[in-house]
Amino acid sequence: MTSFMQEIKQLWHYRRFIAGSVVREFRSRFKRSLLGALWLLLAPFAMILIYTLIFSHVMQARVPGASQPYSYSIFICAGLLPWQWFSELVTRNTGLFLDNASLIKKNNFPRMVLPVINFLSSGVNFALSWGIFCGFLLLSGAWPGWIMLLILPLLALQAIFASALGFFLGVVNVFFRDVGNAVALVFQFWFWLTPIVYSFKSLPAWLSPYLQMNPMTPLITAYHAVIVDAAPPDWASLDVVALPALGLLALSTWVYRKASAQIMDEI
Repeated sequence: MTSFMQEIKQLWHYRRFIAGSVVREFRSRFKRSLLGALWLLLAPFAMILIYTLIFSHVMQARVPGASQPYSYSIFICAGLLPWQWFSELVTRNTGLFLDNASLIKKNNFPRMVLPVINFLSSGVNFALSWGIFCGFLLLSGAWPGWIMLLILPLLALQAIFASALGFFLGVVNVFFRDVGNAVALVFQFWFWLTPIVYSFKSLPAWLSPYLQMNPMTPLITAYHAVIVDAAPPDWASLDVVALPALGLLALSTWVYRKASAQIMDEI
């Protein structure tokens, strides 16, 4: 507990460095760009517009039992946007130590600020995209109401899981450089094994138990329940996410502390 409180104090002490790092990252991304940070809004806006035009108007796809004309595009975005944040945060943390080797080698630099910077940077990207999506829900008359607040604990659980998984992979990636490439490959399969573009209810009965072992399945299903069905999620099903998230958080912290000296030699 004492060590944890010391790390919290360090993070607070370096709060200006953390905020400055996030700002510098966004400035560097849009340096010499005419539209600048406006691109952060245009990208999710274009994605939502494309899905709406293609699936709702051209293909006229609908979610079974839903009367909303934009139900399928809403269904996809409700799962895709959180998934994009999840994959971005895991990928960022996988390269955490190798990408920041020069900073980590400084004796007085608190290394725990790096995952916080990754969390905030990716979180800003997600918040902007989610804001555009919420605007679309309001304009289309599909806003689910106050039950939308139930998204917050789901996002918190997802953030813990993504941060812990990414941090653990980041430590392993220092010693086995294939991990970074493997993560990109695994995410391609993981995406299609998660009910993002298809409904979990539409799957064959024999396949459902296997996909329920995927920790992202109950999370994405919970997002769909809140946003598409305006219903509370099945909280009990989220144990599949919560338990691995807490286990990975403890494991990654322990592994990092044990291997911190070796990490300095490898990077």
